[in-house]
Amino acid sequence: MPKEESAATHAFWLAGRQATGEAAFDVTSPWDGRVVGTVSVPSDAQVEEAVAAAYAVRDEFAATPAHVRAAALDHVSRRLVERTEEIARLISAENGKPIKWARGEVGRAVSVFRFAAEEARRFNGGEAQRLDTDAGGQGRLAFTRRFPKGVVLGIAPFNFPLNLCAHKIAPAVAAGVPIVLKPAPATPLSGLILGELLAETELPAGSWSILPVPNDRMPALVQDERLPVISFTGSEQVGYAIMDSVPRKHCTLELGGNGAAVVLADWASDEDLDRAASRIATFANYQGGQSCISVQRVIVDASVHDRLLPRIVAAVEAQVTGDPADDATDVGPLVSQAAAERVEAWVQEAVDAGATLLTGGKRDGASYAPTVLTDVPADVTISCEEVFGPVLTVQKVDGEATAFAAVNDSKYGLQAGVFTHDLQAAFRAHRALEVGGVVVGDVPSYRADQMPYGGAKQSGVGREGVRFAMDDYTYERVMVLTGLAL
Repeated sequence: MPKEESAATHAFWLAGRQATGEAAFDVTSPWDGRVVGTVSVPSDAQVEEAVAAAYAVRDEFAATPAHVRAAALDHVSRRLVERTEEIARLISAENGKPIKWARGEVGRAVSVFRFAAEEARRFNGGEAQRLDTDAGGQGRLAFTRRFPKGVVLGIAPFNFPLNLCAHKIAPAVAAGVPIVLKPAPATPLSGLILGELLAETELPAGSWSILPVPNDRMPALVQDERLPVISFTGSEQVGYAIMDSVPRKHCTLELGGNGAAVVLADWASDEDLDRAASRIATFANYQGGQSCISVQRVIVDASVHDRLLPRIVAAVEAQVTGDPADDATDVGPLVSQAAAERVEAWVQEAVDAGATLLTGGKRDGASYAPTVLTDVPADVTISCEEVFGPVLTVQKVDGEATAFAAVNDSKYGLQAGVFTHDLQAAFRAHRALEVGGVVVGDVPSYRADQMPYGGAKQSGVGREGVRFAMDDYTYERVMVLTGLAL
């Protein structure tokens, strides 16, 4: 960012207009500690104003013509394209994400808003159902449409500070549902950029707010009865604490994972193994490993293990670490030094318990070297929890059934990757693996923003992906017509 812009205090967005509060906080780069921007914090009264405005406008917004909502979403998509490099550098600065991955994130947000515009045009066409299949329904037709459940409280994480805000806002606008968005305190600037673009549209005042409130003020928003829908992406602990605190609200929780990549015996040629190693190394370390579906566990059939393992180590060691602003950098810092220290402690615990460190294992400030471990005991933290860092473990297994059992031996179930050419094995994996998504022929880290995305077990409830989020934000309402000549 230009120096003069970095020094500015960024306003937040209250009911569609810019506003400032009395307090502010600095957003710092995890790479070099510089202040990227200063963000104004809304007061309690301003938060109340935003919630009240969203609640008041809910009927008007639901009745907004589809072309108005679609035009607004198309506008945001186009403006993101125009400002791609600027926004990518902002993401990289506040998050530490390498610039090439930040550009990719902007591209994904472009698609999310475009998909949402398309869905806005298709949404709520209605479905008719004849009821005269039973004598009591003669002359009756049921007509079903979807209507908003109420204002959405969207809570976004730091790791995809633009695109995961987009995944809250875009489906809400598409469905005509007001939203109050809380971006992550560590990375609020990217979310506030969306406010700039939304403010250029003709959406009703009050239909959206973007409020960078601190985490300790989140419980009051969660409890507010005017916000009956909560869409949360973040940690398992916080997500389930939210759900437990408001059991009568509708909560969509996209939580953590410890993604497994399975390499079966038929993935055996040199070309196969080179591809698997490259994809595993890249997606164990992209975003610094700070992705819910990054590769954390590699489960390899014994017949190919000894040929694959050195390839993985070499591919991990080839990852370029350093300044996230450099186009050549593959792996930047973690979001904070505390995050890197936690990863360091988990790796050391595993090594002390008997794991073998094949590469990496070193920390420098907020940066942690890409790391490969083998012989990791099943009861150490890094085996059981989400590492959220550039660390992968490799496990040798005998046969498909043992591999699938190893994937399921986890409290998480977000996504899994299965390297196989066997279509029957792919379908067996789809049936057997207790996850929200199975990616065949690749790592678990693939996500298309229009597909249903979410987990099983402790990885959350509900599904994101534009159309699926719209379903979460709305409910079916049936109208029965009587006395018709069907």
